[in-house]
Amino acid sequence: MSDEFRALVIRKDESGQSCRAETLRDADLMEGSVTVAVSHSTVNYKDGLAITGSAPIARRFPLIPGIDFAGTVTASADPRFKPGDAVLLNGFGVGETHHGGYAGRARVPGDWLIHIPAGLSAAETMAIGTAGYTAMLAVMALEAQGISKENGDILVTGAAGGVGSIAISLLAHAGYRVLASSRRAEQEADYLTSLGAAEIIDAATLSAPGRPFGKERWAGAIDSVGSHTLANVLAQTRYGGVVAACGLAQGSDLPATVLPFILRGVTLAGIDSVMAPRAKREAAWARLAAELDRATLARLTTTIGFEGIGAAAAEIVAGKVRGRIVVEI
Repeated sequence: MSDEFRALVIRKDESGQSCRAETLRDADLMEGSVTVAVSHSTVNYKDGLAITGSAPIARRFPLIPGIDFAGTVTASADPRFKPGDAVLLNGFGVGETHHGGYAGRARVPGDWLIHIPAGLSAAETMAIGTAGYTAMLAVMALEAQGISKENGDILVTGAAGGVGSIAISLLAHAGYRVLASSRRAEQEADYLTSLGAAEIIDAATLSAPGRPFGKERWAGAIDSVGSHTLANVLAQTRYGGVVAACGLAQGSDLPATVLPFILRGVTLAGIDSVMAPRAKREAAWARLAAELDRATLARLTTTIGFEGIGAAAAEIVAGKVRGRIVVEI
């Protein structure tokens, strides 16, 4: 096998940041105990930020972006993996400080990889990707705090995005009544209903500065938006409710008060998909393989080629992407 492969590479100099396809060799890869022939990746919001330079996601240069990948092991010094194993990776700084998934080959520490669960293809794992994996971690966080379908409605913000779309599907499959908040509420109503949402909320009702304490509306929430949206979600969460926070599409600030916490006993649960320990990652992926409806996953997924990554990155940052994007490497 030739040691040459195609990769998308971010470079930065005095004139600014650039991102283009290049031909690399195995010697250009970074240190790691396992080498993978990458077959599929995906485009997440964080990937869009890295490629467009909209936020300082890329923190070394040159860098191959792409925070997710799936493929087949070609070489391994780690006894847990052997050539031919189907593997996937989410997080651990890949696509940020370590070369990522937008390349024909990747080399990473074995601790960062897990085997693809039985029943899922490489393409399906990337249709799920970090977004779907994060959604499952958020569902698990609600469950861990005792939130069941009997407690009441669950709100999902950023509903038409990757995390939101898969969160709605997972929650609806589990029997929860789901409220979906989207800034494209009218245009996305049919799509969100098809995923299992029972009610659509215009995100504009949550995104502006609001009262620090509001009417109790939902038992729990999965928020990928942050800022004023998260503050308003907390202010309207029922007594003893739980909000899983996993994103910052609106902003990283939280202009809220302590009132929901000290007067209603609301819990704010942080969701980290980057450094989650192996046991939690494997548990989340096993549940995704068992619980996520494949027909729904296919319906919310668009597949593109390597050449389409740049355009998809710009669109996802602009809020123009619905559901998930799979990249065939």
